[in-house]
Amino acid sequence: MHLHIIGICGTFMGSLALLARELGHQVSGSDQHVYPPMSTQLAEAGIVLKEGYHADHLSLAPGIAPDLVIVGNAMSRGNEEVEALLNSGLPYTSGAQWLAEHVLPGRRVIAVAGTHGKTTTASILAWLLESGGLTPGFLIGGVPRNFGVSARLGDPRAPFVVEADEYDTAFFDKRSKFVHYRPHIAILNNLEFDHADIFPDLAAIERQFHHLVRTVPSQGLLLVADEQPALERVLAQGAWTPVAHFGDQATSEWQLTLERDDASRFQVLHCGGEPGQYKNGQDEDGVVEWALTGEHNARNALAALSAANVCGVDLARGCAALARFETPRRRQEVRGEINGIQVIDDFAHHPTAIAATLKGLRAATTKGRLLAVIEPRSNTMRLGALRERLIESVADADSVFWFQPVGLDWSMEELVASQGARAQLHNDIDKLVTAVVTQASPLDRIVVMSNGGFEGVHERLLAALTTAQKAAASEGHV
Repeated sequence: MHLHIIGICGTFMGSLALLARELGHQVSGSDQHVYPPMSTQLAEAGIVLKEGYHADHLSLAPGIAPDLVIVGNAMSRGNEEVEALLNSGLPYTSGAQWLAEHVLPGRRVIAVAGTHGKTTTASILAWLLESGGLTPGFLIGGVPRNFGVSARLGDPRAPFVVEADEYDTAFFDKRSKFVHYRPHIAILNNLEFDHADIFPDLAAIERQFHHLVRTVPSQGLLLVADEQPALERVLAQGAWTPVAHFGDQATSEWQLTLERDDASRFQVLHCGGEPGQYKNGQDEDGVVEWALTGEHNARNALAALSAANVCGVDLARGCAALARFETPRRRQEVRGEINGIQVIDDFAHHPTAIAATLKGLRAATTKGRLLAVIEPRSNTMRLGALRERLIESVADADSVFWFQPVGLDWSMEELVASQGARAQLHNDIDKLVTAVVTQASPLDRIVVMSNGGFEGVHERLLAALTTAQKAAASEGHV
């Protein structure tokens, strides 16, 4: 069967394409403004990419059309290729629906949901299951570096880990994608207001999360973060599945205690009990020492350890495996180091995520400064729904370089002015790079935060730092 995917370079749709190819289907797709790592991953898989959205993309050859078209959730009415699809009468479906019908049946599905940390938590969980000898399948909205791909089928007898997004399914299906997955285990990591383009308020997102809760069977398990009022409101709407909490509260079944301020070492305690039927109810503990920083990542790991334990990976083995865990691409990923200056890439797309990333890096940065380079590119950021919170989100940065992308619905000038001399605003990428490199010194860390390609700013920074180092060396300064 030939599948054509409109919007193939989105993290979800690109991962779906890999699964379809692994199942033996021919796959093509269209998208615009493609960038790594997804574009690279698809090219390596031999999947044909067509630039832009055009009616003729639906013709594989004269008189030959795809057997099925999968429509990405970023596509809307008025898109040339979408209109051609509807007029053609070709069969079409959404990515979430196709996954639910062709990949997930018969699998023990573990869905990882939450406003923040889905990609990291799902990547950790897949790695823990792999380290436990289970060969899981997975679909993750990023590229876990322990695997090198964002999706695979795995052993059909092993669990399947899916990053469970609350964003809507398609222009013709406005339910959240995760309601299609019908997981046996659901991780609810956190819940805040986001996706202001489709949700009017937090209560609307809570209703979608409750729809997910309704699909988890009574013999399954809900793993829920403690100290999350919105998640407790979700559960208060009704839960028919055992619930186990994780976090730092003494009442939670899974608890963590930080042994270092940067959370690179922490203790895990599992208190035995009925939910999930763990280890005959016996308490266990373990210590994690790993390369990641930030309490938010420690909590992500705790969630993953708890789910892996339910699937048969004992706590000690899981803790040991975390020492070998590598961050997914674009999650606190060190892209390079020039003259002692690190360039770090992070997907932070929300004030809470920005603050958590900077807090973790601040604790781990004992020498040098922390320079934040931020593009508020997500739909929520573009609409300005959380712009007041952006000011406090960068408290741990020594200097902040804001980039105002084209299409932002509000001016960032007032926000930047309120931060004084430590903040700059740019709308030209070359001038931004020059400003950052001019200020950077050895031992500094430059952390770039955006949920898009950011005009290749990471490579530009590394190239400019290299040029500056060579110039300094030629003048005898290095």
